[in-house]
Amino acid sequence: MTTAWIKDPHFGGVKIPKRIQESVKTRITSYAEAHYAGKYTRIEVRFRGHFCYIDAYIEPFVPHEYDPLKCGEMKEEFIERLRNTPLHLCRLRYKGDEEQWSMAFYTYSHNAYEPSVFDHGGFFGTPEEAFQTSAVYLDE
Repeated sequence: MTTAWIKDPHFGGVKIPKRIQESVKTRITSYAEAHYAGKYTRIEVRFRGHFCYIDAYIEPFVPHEYDPLKCGEMKEEFIERLRNTPLHLCRLRYKGDEEQWSMAFYTYSHNAYEPSVFDHGGFFGTPEEAFQTSAVYLDE
């Protein structure tokens, strides 16, 4: 009987070095500016251990008939709160190769990151491909 090792895209990882953090942040924000300008107010890229998190901030939709009595806060407070609430897009897992990350898509139905594939159907891809895949939230 032989043992086969499988590289699990959603397990393990390597702490992301500072130089790669800076490079990836620039790559993601540049890609967002080039392809999704006007669909967000700002992009936030943050790192923790072997993870890279991508969040977007958008201008909130406020109904014309907004009623502060029903909503429990003034319209201006509501708008400011939503402007400062991140729209979680995805989490990338670094495995040691700057061009091959795994991705977990943020699902609002479970309020959690769920392992995902990229638009091209593979388990590994670039930070730009991860942004493109998860930017579905920006197209609403």
